Amino acid sequence: MFMRMIYDESLAQAAYLIGCQRTGEAIVFDPERDVDRYIDLARENGLRIVATAETHIHADFVSGSRELAERIGATVYVSAEGGPDWSYEWLDKKAGGGTYDHHLLSDGDTFSIGNIDFTVVHTPGHTPEHICFLVTDRGGGADEPIGMITGDFIFVGDLGRPDLLETAAGQAGQMEPSARRLYETTKRLQSIPDHVQVWPAHGAGSACGKSLGAVPISTIGYERKFNAALRAAHEEQGFVDFILSGQPEPPLYFKNMKRDNKIGPPVLGGLPLPPKMTVGELREVDGHRVAVVDTRPWDAFRAGHVPGALSLPLGRSFNTDAGSLVQDVDDIVLVCRSEDVEPAVRELIRIGLDRIMGWYDASDLDAYEDATHSLVEVPEVSVEDASRLLDQNDVQVLDVRRATEFEGGHLPRAINIAHTRLASRMDEVPKDRRLLVNCRSGARSARACSYLQREGRLVMNLRGGILAWDQATAAVER
Repeated sequence: MFMRMIYDESLAQAAYLIGCQRTGEAIVFDPERDVDRYIDLARENGLRIVATAETHIHADFVSGSRELAERIGATVYVSAEGGPDWSYEWLDKKAGGGTYDHHLLSDGDTFSIGNIDFTVVHTPGHTPEHICFLVTDRGGGADEPIGMITGDFIFVGDLGRPDLLETAAGQAGQMEPSARRLYETTKRLQSIPDHVQVWPAHGAGSACGKSLGAVPISTIGYERKFNAALRAAHEEQGFVDFILSGQPEPPLYFKNMKRDNKIGPPVLGGLPLPPKMTVGELREVDGHRVAVVDTRPWDAFRAGHVPGALSLPLGRSFNTDAGSLVQDVDDIVLVCRSEDVEPAVRELIRIGLDRIMGWYDASDLDAYEDATHSLVEVPEVSVEDASRLLDQNDVQVLDVRRATEFEGGHLPRAINIAHTRLASRMDEVPKDRRLLVNCRSGARSARACSYLQREGRLVMNLRGGILAWDQATAAVER
């Protein structure tokens, strides 16, 4: 048996390519949308992808299953559990007409790829339709599973959060019932041997849980002993309280991902590469109508950027930041280095931001300025200056960290809105005051400052964030 984890560091997402080396057939579990990576990896190892499978309707990225079905004719394996509200709606909507080759899976179903068997286990809680796959390598002579594709059910050190139907998708009253379903689901692990490996869909940094480990895989036995969420499952109410407390605010784009993956994401047919823009074309862009995504480092951005541009440096948080501050209906222009165009496009299409109209070379940004066009700055203040500003009535502190961080200590009289939810809560942000924006170190607040400035607010970023504030022994409130 061949198995490779294909890991996306920015989304902390894991897809799995599993193949039978005797027959040359392979399947991908939970693929992202730029599927050329999986096709190339399979080919390099003498395999041919014949199928794709999903553990559930994902909220944090656009699934690549439809793309694989269109591009290489892969058979699709998806859940039939959860009821009509959780049914995949794109399986009979092939681009040229007709139905994709697919199988709807229920608890206990088994299918094979070559000499490898996959057994379906219905594991509701994170979502109603969620399924896992026990993997048995018959070609290697095994009659027990070696591993379990656990999706967003079991992570290393955590369980998939059951609150997203309410906090991300807006289905009121779903958190507690989902948590109780998850509690019941944990009992299904009693029949799975300790040696079975846990192959989860996410690792540390994912917003699909609150304490995911950085170790890529584990075992059922280890998680039984040391997974804090599983250990809390000895009693129902205690488990519900534990699993619902301290969950991070979900990025705004999560709701769109649920919708798109259910109805079917648009088929790309390949990686879209936008055209390079001239300085004249960039000058014609209205940064308040078009999302100008500037991927340069913060210091370069704040020293001068296109009016209305968003500071979204490429890095591990690029997807989350972009998905929180850019809408999927927005036209997008990239300001970046030439070598960053393809990575930026990949990151954006993975979260459904497809309307990328062009890119401008960041090294030539000084050419933007002429008699009628000027770059603009973002003020940034030191802790010492911020301390003096707090005494002024026209200054409001806006803390854009998560609520759990805010509760641990914050600047005096601060209001708290996580930067991943800021765009949906602008009515809570004062319009008649200058905003002193802070986070832990100054990075998230920088993203927020660029968005607030685009929305017409007067902003200042606190250099170094609350870490610098604490080091200066400035007062905090709790």
